[in-house]
Amino acid sequence: MQASRIAESVSDRLGTKLLILVLSVIAGSVDVIGFLGLGALFIAHITGNLVVLAARTAAGEHASAAHLLSVPVFIIVLFATRLLATALDRFGIATLRPLLLLQFLFLVGFLVISIEATPVDPSATVMIFSAMLGVCAMAVQNVLVQISLKEAPSTAVMTTNLTRFAADLVEVWLGSDAAGHAKAMARAGRTGIAIAGFAVGACLGAWCQARLGLWSLAMPTVLALAALAVTYCSDGFVQVADRTQSSMRGEAV
Repeated sequence: MQASRIAESVSDRLGTKLLILVLSVIAGSVDVIGFLGLGALFIAHITGNLVVLAARTAAGEHASAAHLLSVPVFIIVLFATRLLATALDRFGIATLRPLLLLQFLFLVGFLVISIEATPVDPSATVMIFSAMLGVCAMAVQNVLVQISLKEAPSTAVMTTNLTRFAADLVEVWLGSDAAGHAKAMARAGRTGIAIAGFAVGACLGAWCQARLGLWSLAMPTVLALAALAVTYCSDGFVQVADRTQSSMRGEAV
């Protein structure tokens, strides 16, 4: 019985790390594909669009509607997804799988509309709508990581992750107490997976986009389905998400 619980615990930890890796690859690939194929639009690093918008405005260039819309759309979907998660929670439904499914559906829409629209014109209404579906997918991913995965780092914002990773390495190197050392090592491990996953995703996304164009969006879409499949590796994996939600409710109270 004890061996079974230990095996399930190990499975949950491995499943969480695998999910962090897959989601980070998705974010990295979508970001690069959007930047290269959709007129320098950041799909995951949404605030990067403010920089692009400011640079174009300063240069006297036409402001892109996609860049203008990306931030408000992202915020609205964050808000809506959080409300959805709260509703699911009240019905006793773990949020992890439904939110992963929602992200997958957004990415399917992003892929299908992007490859059907020819020729590709980032300023065309249909392409702007398609890009916003990608933004919606990343908004959902940000919410699900925050509320459904225990102690997971961001899978889309690497600046914060790099800061946390460096700080934890310093803490390990300075040799704090045993408990602090173990926590720093664990955090650094999870954060390192996210950073590596994003970097791999960015490289794969750039390689695929150069050869396949927007068909390369098939990669993050398939990975989103794989992320959903990961949650079925262990029933305890979703129970971890349930406990995370419960602890967050307790903190809120």
